[in-house]
Amino acid sequence: MRKIKNYLSLIKFSHSIFALPFAIIGFVLGVKDYEFVGHGVASIEHHPYFLTNSLIKLVLVIVCMISARSAAMAFNRYLDRNIDAINPRTKIREIPAGIITPKNALLFTIVSCIVFLISCFFINNMALALAPVALFVILFYSYTKRFTALCHLVLGLGLSLAPIGAYIAVTAKFEILPILFSFVVLFWVSGFDIIYALQDEVFDKENQLHSIPAFMGKKNALTFSRLLHLACAALIIYIGYNFNFHLMYWIGALIFIIMLFYQQSIVSPSDLSKVNIAFMTSNGIASIVFAVFVITAIILNI
Repeated sequence: MRKIKNYLSLIKFSHSIFALPFAIIGFVLGVKDYEFVGHGVASIEHHPYFLTNSLIKLVLVIVCMISARSAAMAFNRYLDRNIDAINPRTKIREIPAGIITPKNALLFTIVSCIVFLISCFFINNMALALAPVALFVILFYSYTKRFTALCHLVLGLGLSLAPIGAYIAVTAKFEILPILFSFVVLFWVSGFDIIYALQDEVFDKENQLHSIPAFMGKKNALTFSRLLHLACAALIIYIGYNFNFHLMYWIGALIFIIMLFYQQSIVSPSDLSKVNIAFMTSNGIASIVFAVFVITAIILNI
């Protein structure tokens, strides 16, 4: 049990709450488009295969999400082990602290990748074909801080695959709405990752690591983060307006946007004491609440 807790801590399992709700949004959109529109299904009750197949796909999507993110986080910890060992903020992490060996972290990464690929195999051919691309993006992120300050956007890109990936799992095709939700995730995640990176501005500069705070300074980095979150809010409003979403969507959108403004309001260049609240608490609440209202809106519009 202790080993399991150590590995869950290694990959920050609780952070799965960020992108997973958006994956479920993409999944529900896919179910609506494929089963109800594309195949003219009138009611779930009269089609038991519909319900069974959808539940299996949902489980596979969740397994894909968790395994892909686990691979990305474990690989990040493995690759950054020497950097983490000299950073006062991160030297207590599992690998530099000697709790998990680098070899075992790498093995965990490989196993997680295999689980992800197997899950994609059982979803559909398109998901399997795109799986290596997704793995490349999420694993490549760990290298980016070594050569570009845009590493936060690469992280956002990795997590933004959740809505469109889940949609493809059901429909095996691309559509504009799940892609737009992916851009919501891109702007949202990139913005709050910049806030989190404010803590390491000095360390990154001293060790030739790249980040928006190290490149721009805390004040300008926070401004850039706010612009990304403003773009996120604008896109959420655009989606609701142009796709004629139910009132429930707008309630969820309002709460999500309020949480964006809240996390920006409690962090300043001179006071980073509430970064963890902005990073974990507000974003965790925002993603869950938004997903609940959006999914409800999708169902009510069916």
